[in-house]
This record gives sequence, C-alpha cells and structure tokens, in this order.
Amino acid sequence: MKTWTRAAIAALMMTAAMPAMAEECIAPANPGGGWDFTCRQIGRIMTEIGLVPNMVQVTNLNGAGGGVAYTQVVSSRGDDPALFVAASSATTTRLAQNAFAGATADQVRWVGSIGGDPGVLVVAKDSPFQNLTDLVEAVKADPASVAFAGGSAVGGFDHLKVLMMLDKAGFEDARAVKYIGLDGGADAITQTVGGFAQAMTGDLSEITGFIKSGDVRPIAVLSESRVSGFEDVPTAKEQGVNIVAMNWRGIYVPKDISDEDYQKWVDMLRQVGESDQWKQVMAENGLEPYNLFGAEFEAFVNENIAEIQEISREIGLLQ
Repeated sequence: MKTWTRAAIAALMMTAAMPAMAEECIAPANPGGGWDFTCRQIGRIMTEIGLVPNMVQVTNLNGAGGGVAYTQVVSSRGDDPALFVAASSATTTRLAQNAFAGATADQVRWVGSIGGDPGVLVVAKDSPFQNLTDLVEAVKADPASVAFAGGSAVGGFDHLKVLMMLDKAGFEDARAVKYIGLDGGADAITQTVGGFAQAMTGDLSEITGFIKSGDVRPIAVLSESRVSGFEDVPTAKEQGVNIVAMNWRGIYVPKDISDEDYQKWVDMLRQVGESDQWKQVMAENGLEPYNLFGAEFEAFVNENIAEIQEISREIGLLQ
C-alpha cells in the first residue's frame, strides 16, 4: 500500500482545485469598441451554451490599429491553443495596406465571421439622386460634381466601399473620385446634410438614427439582401451593382496550433453563430448574419485583401 506524504497530498489537492486553463480573447483596442464587443459577446455566449468551462478572459491590447496585437500573437503566442483574437474588415484593410509593418495574412489562421454591419449609401433628404443609378451616372458624367463623405480616413473602409462600388458599376478611375474622410459617421452625415458632400457611406448601425429621423435618405444597402427594419431600402445588387460590403465581425487564432485545435475553434464559432443568444445580439446591435467558416473564410480573407490592395494601388496608397 502506497504511503502518501503530507506534501504529496497537498500537491494533489492543489492540482484538483486548479480550474482548466481559461480561453482568452484579445481585443486589439481599448474597451468599448467593436473588437472589444466581439470578444465579450462571443466569449459570454461560449460560456452560456457550454462550449467552454470557464468565463473567457478578455485582454484589451491597443495599438497600431490592431497591429500590436497581431505582432504579439505572431511573435510570441503562435502555438497557444487557448487564444483567439477579434477581427473585422479593418483588420484585412490594414493587412492589405501593409499597415502592420510587413505582417501578412498567412501568419495566423482565420477561423470565421458570424455577423456583419452592412454598408449603406445615403443622400440628403432633398437630394436629386433618387437611387443608386442616378448617383453612379452623375459620377460617370462629372466625377468632380459628386463628393462622398465617410467616417474613415482616405484609404479606410468607408472610402474603399465607395471605390469598390463604383468599380463594380463600371467607373474605373479611382483617383478621380472625391472623398472627404472624417472622424466618424456623425460628422460625415453633417457634411452631407449641409451640402458639402453629395452622398455619405458608412455602416448601417452608426447612421440608423439619422435615417429614421429623416435627415438623410438611404439609396442602397451593400448587403446580400434587404435588411430587417429597412425593407424599403434596395440593395446595390438589386440596382445592377454587384457589391456586398459588410464590416464583418470574426476571429483569428495563432498559426502554429494543431489542425484539431483549429477545427475546434471553427466548430465553436459556428455554434455561437447559430445560437439564440447571438441572434439576439445581432438584433439589438443592427448586425446581419454573415457566416463564413474555416477554409471558406480563409479564401474570403485572401480575396478581400487582394481586392483592397488593387484599389489601394490605384489611389496611390500602395506602390
């Protein structure tokens, strides 16, 4: 019969009392933003529906528009199977434009997206443009006559949405497009209502209040189908412009984890996306389903980056 020492018993009790290693989500920004929202909501739902045994730890790691977090994952946590990181369209835009100091998309593994904020184009309530066709034709006739306002800087996602939309509509001179980059959607709305811009591009959730108040009139939503609550707003695709521009919300994980651990994250994210809890989160925050997982999502990321790089070269942001 084995004799247990006091030290051995104490060590055994400590081991038994230790909880399993908690999963961690890095939000590459300060609390309160979109990446923080993604981490906290996905983490909460993972716990609520029993996918993880403990609360997911959220770590806010601000800096370089997501670059600090990306670099840390690549350089020092590349094989951590318990780590995932919040990502969005801003992540792929910055990777495409080499804003992460040489980092590339293949240095991590892209798990999936489970929601998106649809892009939208709006005009002032008394604008002569009644639909997207009117707006596109005006740009083609005289690009200098139409200025677009957006809540991101030149080269940011709001700017790119306009350029991608016009490119799909057959207008290829990206440098001729007038864009006014502002600090957020509210400022861009002010420019449009005041007549300093003829149209505004943004995410639907950030300008819903302005649409409902009648300050602006939406002429196209850049989603696959019409958005719940805005059923009278046609998609760009319905109007002959084959573009979907969603500010997607998803995650990536370190590159050097096992295929088994990667698939675990894919499966868990898929279950979060299918949950009633996530559907409620989307309804409360103006999000639409945007479900891509695993290999399909990785292909989407690569295609998205290639498209952004092409447009960025056209407007001189990349050589």
